[in-house]
Amino acid sequence: MVVVGIDPGRNVGVAFVQPDGRLEQALIITLDQLATLNIPLGATLVVGGGTGSESVQAVLRQRRLAFVVLDEHGTSLEASTLYFRDHPPRGLKRLIPKGLWWPPRPLDDYAAYAIALRYLAPNAGTSCG
Repeated sequence: MVVVGIDPGRNVGVAFVQPDGRLEQALIITLDQLATLNIPLGATLVVGGGTGSESVQAVLRQRRLAFVVLDEHGTSLEASTLYFRDHPPRGLKRLIPKGLWWPPRPLDDYAAYAIALRYLAPNAGTSCG
């Protein structure tokens, strides 16, 4: 069972996550691309409940896909932590204190990863769709 985390917003982050928390694939797409995104049969979809969530939910309902909505408060900070876990700074950049590290690209996909990981934690979410 794959968990597909979706971070709504101007850019839509999508993360395909294994039940053990391993990130399989991460994407940053548009809302239009979400309408045609290949989602594995039997996947659990988890949508962040923040800005843009209603638009994402509408697309998923139109596709007749069930989903779970989770609070996404704080996922930006979690996304940064996850990103640097997977892409640690190299060279002199690693000498900069962690609190000053800033990713070189948008992290919507890693925010989606954080949302999926929240779902995988016990007692999370409410079903919708």
